[in-house]
Formats: sequence, C-alpha cells, structure tokens
Amino acid sequence: MHSPSEIAKAAKAASRPLRSASTATKNAVLERIAGALTSTASAGPILEANKRDLAAARDNGLAPAMVDRLLLDDQRLLKLQAAVREIIALPDPTGAISGLRTLPSGIDVGRMAIPLGVILMVYESRPNVTVDAAALCLKAGNAVILRGGKEAIHTNTALAAIVGDALEAEGLPRAAASFVDNTDREILYGLLQQVGEIDLAIPRGGTTLIEAVNEHARVPVIKHYQGICHVFVDETANLETATAITVNAKTHRPGVCNAAECLLVHQAVAGEILPAVVKALTSAGVELVGCERTRAIAPTVSPATPQDFDTEFLSLKMAIAVVDDDDAAMDFIALHGSQHTATIITEHHSRAMRFMRNVDASCVMINASTRFNDGGELGLGAELGISTTKLHAYGPMGLEELCTKKFVVFGHGEVRR
Repeated sequence: MHSPSEIAKAAKAASRPLRSASTATKNAVLERIAGALTSTASAGPILEANKRDLAAARDNGLAPAMVDRLLLDDQRLLKLQAAVREIIALPDPTGAISGLRTLPSGIDVGRMAIPLGVILMVYESRPNVTVDAAALCLKAGNAVILRGGKEAIHTNTALAAIVGDALEAEGLPRAAASFVDNTDREILYGLLQQVGEIDLAIPRGGTTLIEAVNEHARVPVIKHYQGICHVFVDETANLETATAITVNAKTHRPGVCNAAECLLVHQAVAGEILPAVVKALTSAGVELVGCERTRAIAPTVSPATPQDFDTEFLSLKMAIAVVDDDDAAMDFIALHGSQHTATIITEHHSRAMRFMRNVDASCVMINASTRFNDGGELGLGAELGISTTKLHAYGPMGLEELCTKKFVVFGHGEVRR
C-alpha cells in the first residue's frame, strides 16, 4: 500500500508527460479504454466483479438508489463506451488561445487553456465514474487520482486496470490515472492534505461524504452536492406538457441527482393541473406528500412535513406545494433548493426569461425535464458530476471545466517604459 504522499507525488510526476501529450495520443488511450469495455477479455471480468459488489451491497442493506447506481450490465457498458467515444470526438481544449488582442505597447496578449494538473476524484457507488473521470481528465491533460467507495471496490478495480493498461500501451505512466484500492477514510483524508501535489478535489456522492471531504481538505474543493430539483408549473402552462415533464423528471430515473424532488404549482391553475398530475404520478408509483393547499385540491396526497421540502429523496417520492405566483415560486426554490436544477413550465416568454435570469441554479430550464441537466445530454460527452459550487465551475463539468487559462504574450522586442 502506498501512502497518500506517495500517491500524490506519483500523480504529480505523471501529470508532466501527460500535459505535453498530443491529442492523437490522448485519443488513442481513450479508444483503447472504449474498446476494452466491451471486449470479450474485459467485459466478462468487469460484470463478474460488479456482481460481487452488488451481492455485498444488497447483503449490507444499501439503499435501492445506490444499488441502481452501482449496477453495470451489457447496456450500461455500451453507454459507457459511447460516452468515451463522444469525448474522443470532442475538440481538445488544451492549448487553445482566446481573446488575443494588441495593446498600445505593441504586445499581443491572449489566454491559453491549460490542464488544472492533478485532480482527486472522490465518489460513491457509481463505477461508471471511474471511466468517465479518467477519460475526461486525460483528454484535458490532467492526471487523476480515483478514490471510489468500498461498495464498488471490485468493479472499480477492474475498470481502473483497463485505464492503466491503455495508458501504458501508449507510452504514458499508469500513475496518470491512479486508483486508490484502499478505502480507509484516513487514506482519503491524507490525500486531501497534499497541497502542492493535488490541485483540486471533486467529491461526488452523498451529503456525508461531501461534508467529510470539505472538512478535511486543504486542497481546493468543488462540491457536487445534493440535487433538490424543482419543477414549477406557471399559470400559463399547457396541461399535457406539465404532466409529461413532471412525470419524466420524477420517474425516468429517480435515484439520480437531476431527478425532480419537488413540484410547485401556481395557485391560478392548481385546481386544473394538480388532479391530472397527481393521477399520473400516482399511476407511476410515486408517493406524494404536499402542503395543505395541495391536499385541499388532491386529498389523496399525504401531508408533507417541513423537512420533506428540503430532502433529496432519490426514490419514487415527491413533495408538492401550491404557490401564490412566480415570485413565490422563485422564493421557494431559493429557500429549499440546492442550486442544482429548476425548470419552469409556461407558455409566457417574458415570465420564462425572468425565471431563467433570477433562479440561482447550475441549470435553469424552460419547458424541459430536469433530467437534461447531464453532461452527455448537454453536449459535453460525459461529466465528472454537476458542480453546485460556483468557483470555478457551475453545472456539469466537462472538458472545458477541467482546464484553467494562463495569460500568454507575443512580443516583438517591446520593453516596458
């Protein structure tokens, strides 16, 4: 077992050749990873390892949402492969110069996109993050330290081996994607202290994990916090659109962070909208809790506790509240949301744009399901997660969010006067 210091130093050393690797070389690494995911030699061992993790998770009473995130099968491997190939097809952001202009002194000044350096990725239950994080970080020229949770240790080990083999095959060090096979929290806490070696930590998981990372970190942290996502039905909303979007946002995959947890309905249309939406959600197996105004219209809805409006259920459960108007809806989201995702269902353009401007969330939508706040759906290929921290990224983190910019100057012999 290597110490946190040794892991971090190895990753830092590996980041230097990776920084200078060509786009062709990085893409070749990613193509090897993509191919291995469904090859006969690799796919079988990956799925067998996943079965071991799933059996242990069920024996240990892991929540159904976490079990769903842990699961890999042939279809999910194909989706993971497709995500890696989408990243291959995306432009390499590193080295691009923007904002180039000539100043009165004669020098030309611009800003060049460069890798962040070494990224510590801390995550729970989701083995796909092992591949997504490695592919995104490597394409952007960053070394990555992968520290998954104990519930996915066998699957992550199998996937990390594929990444390491691909790096070595293209002449790059395995430490450019280091996998931490010891899930002891003290190892993680030690890594979070490696100032000067690790440039950024990104926790992706439950509240307990994120708070622990934030508490122990001396390196910068970008939090990918809980998703208390809202759907607001404005008084001009189309009934069919409101129903379809709400059901999709809640039920399409309820155990993920971009699933809707709360429905807000304008009082002017609550009498019309709520019965239809409640019927559709109930038919889809959703447990509903609501405020008194909601229950006066839809008495089958159970009473909501104050805590329900501040809860990420990650299951087929949803809270409902009737609000006075658009301002009340935005106030409600500001009070109870987690700055993740909010969508308005409306036929009124100016109200939609006001909602979009004023709601503080990493992604604000008009007439679309919250499930679209996802790196793949937003054209990023894949994502490291959805940042609810505003510095330096807000929303899904793709290739561009894994870079920073340095100033570059082109001179012609100018001297300072």
